[in-house]
Amino acid sequence: MASNKEFLTYAAEQLSDLDGVSFRPMMGEYVLYYRGKVVGGIYDDCLLVKPTQSAKSMMPDAAFELPYPGGKEMLAADVDDRELLCRLIPAVADDLPEPKKRRQR
Repeated sequence: MASNKEFLTYAAEQLSDLDGVSFRPMMGEYVLYYRGKVVGGIYDDCLLVKPTQSAKSMMPDAAFELPYPGGKEMLAADVDDRELLCRLIPAVADDLPEPKKRRQR
């Protein structure tokens, strides 16, 4: 099931205090980037983040969910908790390695 644009708009508004947040549409869903790193996405109108150590410690009771069949489990984040989101997204990004540089053709 594809996510609706209203949910995307709401999630983007909740994260509007952070510089470097962007979403990219992908097969009816939206991948969440923070400063060039994939930190999560919107899947079936639910904000999911990568289960890094920071995410697990900041959301100890969060449910693990599959973003799509065959995908890796991610943590469901409370999109209504703006303060938590604005601390969570940078922390998750800090836990992740730098993206690999693509070779120019």
